[in-house]
Amino acid sequence: MKGKQNNAFSGAFATNGEQVSEEPRNDGRDEASPERCYSVAPALVILGPTGSGKTGVSIKIAKTIGGEIISADSRAIYKGMDIGTAKPTREEQQDIPHYGLDLVEPGERFTVADWKQYAKTKIQDIKSRGKVPIIVGGTGLYVDALIYDYHFKGPTGERIGDFEQKTCSDRKEIKGNYLLVGIKWSTDELRERLDKRITQMFCPELYDEVTKLVQTYGWDNGAMKSDIYEYAWKYLQGELTLDEAKQKCFYEDWHLAKRQMTWFKRNPNIIWMELEKVYPFVIKKYHKHNN
Repeated sequence: MKGKQNNAFSGAFATNGEQVSEEPRNDGRDEASPERCYSVAPALVILGPTGSGKTGVSIKIAKTIGGEIISADSRAIYKGMDIGTAKPTREEQQDIPHYGLDLVEPGERFTVADWKQYAKTKIQDIKSRGKVPIIVGGTGLYVDALIYDYHFKGPTGERIGDFEQKTCSDRKEIKGNYLLVGIKWSTDELRERLDKRITQMFCPELYDEVTKLVQTYGWDNGAMKSDIYEYAWKYLQGELTLDEAKQKCFYEDWHLAKRQMTWFKRNPNIIWMELEKVYPFVIKKYHKHNN
């Protein structure tokens, strides 16, 4: 059974000269994607800015092709930070194994080198069981470190801030077997999605979560001083109105999304498409060899 599943998937991606012409590349040109032939099943990488819909479509794909998901999100590594980091819910994780979540305590050191080694180990394990690894997230340096096989100084690697300036021109040839699919939205559409998500996230469950985090780890913990937790806490302390907290959180997320897209657009290996095209695109590749 293991061999049959891998052969089906690898056959779907052994393009043998076929070009994917319907999807635009990352530079905005409506051209064929970079042509790559796969002799074995590639790991999928689904990426895009925050709020783009990566979680939902990755779970849907995983259920169809026998995938298991590895999170590439530098905030989702923290235990207890669930609602504020938009982790997959317990219900969403029920049917599909998820990795890369709740790895360390908030504020505990965990470098990009640590994540790369963790991800490589999980990919090997997933493949050994005849499943398809699906790497999902918006932390560009995590993804690049994995697919371009970055090497780091020292036993645990450099901090992201020290390393990211060196990577802008290093995205050349992928060092491994990966298919990269990026989710794209227009500016107005993504802003609307972020606004709706923030409205939904400001809820009693978030207030309980941030209160528990502050009680457990203290407000001086560095993991707490960004994104929705900061503004939710200030709202609870009466320093901001609810509307002010939501507005500040929106602009924080919007600036994050822009930084993420700036990072991803430098990568010539990503095939960009609208969210609704991602699932059929991947499934068509998977089933093509069997038809």
